[in-house]
Amino acid sequence: MKRWSGARVGVYVLLGLIAIYLIAIAGMVWGLVTSGTAIGVIMGAALVVFPLVGVVFIAKDIRFAAQGDALLAKMADAGELPADDLPKRPSGRPEREAADDEFPRWKAEVESNPDDYRAWARLALAYRASGDTPRARKAMRHAIELDAAASNTQGR
Repeated sequence: MKRWSGARVGVYVLLGLIAIYLIAIAGMVWGLVTSGTAIGVIMGAALVVFPLVGVVFIAKDIRFAAQGDALLAKMADAGELPADDLPKRPSGRPEREAADDEFPRWKAEVESNPDDYRAWARLALAYRASGDTPRARKAMRHAIELDAAASNTQGR
């Protein structure tokens, strides 16, 4: 059985709250949309459209997380992940100074192998350990794209 992370549970709780919101305001939305006034229709539509846009973004994020997890699991099975030997803070997160010291190694690997999804995935882990989540996500997206392209050319 797969262990649920707190972030994953949080995403599903957020989706549940959005569903409750849509159900709770359904009557108000119906009243606004059927009011016959332009502002009523616009407000009613906005009450539905904005949460649905949020659901689309959440779904994209869930897909990204699943693809990243699958890529890292594939690398772990092949023994291609770096050892998790950085000193940890009480929270379990790596100490930033130690992660920053290791970072140039992973950046150099990407620079010497820019088309290797494994190098990009390791760089994503290094960015994450250093606390740079936006760059970690960007590097992981690139790793996922490279892996998909490699899988397509190999006919998998």
